[in-house]
Amino acid sequence: MRLVVLMAVTLLINLGCSQIKERHITEVSKAELDTVVLVDVRTPKEYNAGHLENSLNINWLGDSFKSDIQKIDKDKTIYVYCRSGKRSSDATRYLDSLGYKNVYNLRGGYIAYMSAKE
Repeated sequence: MRLVVLMAVTLLINLGCSQIKERHITEVSKAELDTVVLVDVRTPKEYNAGHLENSLNINWLGDSFKSDIQKIDKDKTIYVYCRSGKRSSDATRYLDSLGYKNVYNLRGGYIAYMSAKE
């Protein structure tokens, strides 16, 4: 009986902690970025200070995030980035919970992207 309870608890924990798909932002080619929906979840002020070409700015902290993000087709491949990777990770989890299947968090964020360019 203990084994059954332990297995059930383990299964529930694993289901509740779903793994999001991630790639490091420096491992993604420019050509690849041109084939996906690229979403920058930083604030408009951060976005205006510099962003990846062809990215959409949908502010994770903004009031309209939920409605704006749902305008993107769930069948599209979406790459999400922010300043360092925390907000984009949270946004990726949220999109996953909405049923988006091809969503990737770009680890390292804009900071890592700019560092790699130097």
